[in-house]
Amino acid sequence: MKLYYSPGACSLSPHIILREVGIDFSIERVDLKTKTTEHGVDFNTINSKGQVPFLVLDSGDTLSEGAVIVQYIADQKPARNLIAEKGTLQRYHQLEMLNYISTELHKSFAPLFTPGTPEEYKHSVRTNLIKKFAYLDQILAQQNYICGEHFTVADAYLFTVSGWNKLVGIDISALNHLQKYLAKINQRPEVQKALQIEGLI
Repeated sequence: MKLYYSPGACSLSPHIILREVGIDFSIERVDLKTKTTEHGVDFNTINSKGQVPFLVLDSGDTLSEGAVIVQYIADQKPARNLIAEKGTLQRYHQLEMLNYISTELHKSFAPLFTPGTPEEYKHSVRTNLIKKFAYLDQILAQQNYICGEHFTVADAYLFTVSGWNKLVGIDISALNHLQKYLAKINQRPEVQKALQIEGLI
């Protein structure tokens, strides 16, 4: 498999999961401003969406959209227990959380990264995001991971998105359970490897 990524972007989530499942893969960096890969290829000719993550399978088939990619990767090594078995209610709860992170958190950050967004609107976005992170903090007060008692694909995604807070001036330091959780995820060996390779630490 080959993962196209940009350092610290949402592609960090599947990068972490690829390392957690322990399968062979390669990565190629994409400059999202110029839409070129580290080898000088026009990324739009590889993925017409022009977005990361983008996964090329050994068969030549491709997958886009991070929440889908992590499901596929986790299903390749079910013994790693990164996603529940197909058809179980537990799996649907994990997909529910993936969807929440994707729609309520991930996409909400877009205006904060977009040049020209009015400051008044940015303030409203920050306020709403803090409320959503506070909701997750309440969940983490009751359990060790966002979907229960062990690490899943949803944790990799939440860790990735949470890392953007400091870039856009969102202070979640008062959310103690979330802070402890993020520190715990950060210490996972495969998370550390992904962060190092992407030049984030």
